[in-house]
Amino acid sequence: MAGRWQFTPDAYGYGHAIADSGDWAAWLLMVTLAVTPLRLLFRKSAVAKWLVRHRRDLGVASFAYALLHTGVYLWKKGTLELVLAEMGEGFILAGWLAFALFLPLAITSNDASMRALKRSWKTLHRLVYPAAVLTFLHWVWSAFDPTTAWIHVGILAAIEGLRIWLQRR
Repeated sequence: MAGRWQFTPDAYGYGHAIADSGDWAAWLLMVTLAVTPLRLLFRKSAVAKWLVRHRRDLGVASFAYALLHTGVYLWKKGTLELVLAEMGEGFILAGWLAFALFLPLAITSNDASMRALKRSWKTLHRLVYPAAVLTFLHWVWSAFDPTTAWIHVGILAAIEGLRIWLQRR
């Protein structure tokens, strides 16, 4: 993304960089959230086992793209005054709240934090669910054509519905 933006700024500008980084953040978040239902459905599958081993990596990668998305946004705005002026808009507020929820998850996505927090680690990491809702609200509210965002909301709802159903079963 950075290379495309640097070498072809006329063809790949701010709009593409903000959209692509946001898309990747959301897609990786969906894959991360899909790990539990896939594990419950396909316990012995090599793919499910690999996903379980790398779930934290996927979540941190999702956060890295969200951080890039936020960084591009902040770079474009240029001043704190302009950022704060937009804070009242629903899609901006939803994005900032999602980012605020993801930040402690990214910081504690390591073995040392798991050992230090013990059972609280899992409780803390359940913040991923409201953060995901806020992420997808941000996407729907900010999209020029929200159809794609709504399709992804449907996929996320199916993933979460399946997870809840499988865990209660």
